[in-house]
Amino acid sequence: MAEKQFKLEIISPDRLFYDGAATMVEYKTTEGEVGVYADHVAMTQIIAPGKLTITEADGTKKEAALISGFVEILADKITILAETVEWPDDIDKERAEAAKKRAEERLAKKDSGSIDVARAELALQRALIRLSF
Repeated sequence: MAEKQFKLEIISPDRLFYDGAATMVEYKTTEGEVGVYADHVAMTQIIAPGKLTITEADGTKKEAALISGFVEILADKITILAETVEWPDDIDKERAEAAKKRAEERLAKKDSGSIDVARAELALQRALIRLSF
């Protein structure tokens, strides 16, 4: 028996990133890693930087870097409003490597009091997610 499908929309500020049927979507929230199937209880969630995995009806898995945003889950539709989401081929590896280096340098100087540690840690997280592809 085929798994039940739901409509998945991923919308970013500059485009409709994904619009199609899926049997499962996995991503990271502020509460931890989650996987969602059709008929899930309705809820909203806050996205944390991590890997997004979409399992399509034919079993194909697509991955992307999902950096921030919100998720609305309904029984037959999931909408992700993503502030930042990128397919692996769209990631600028050199830029991500430079961001990682900058964040690590800032964190090394965190005792100076002039660095926003939380902001530097988040920048490092974003860079590492991008470089994981």
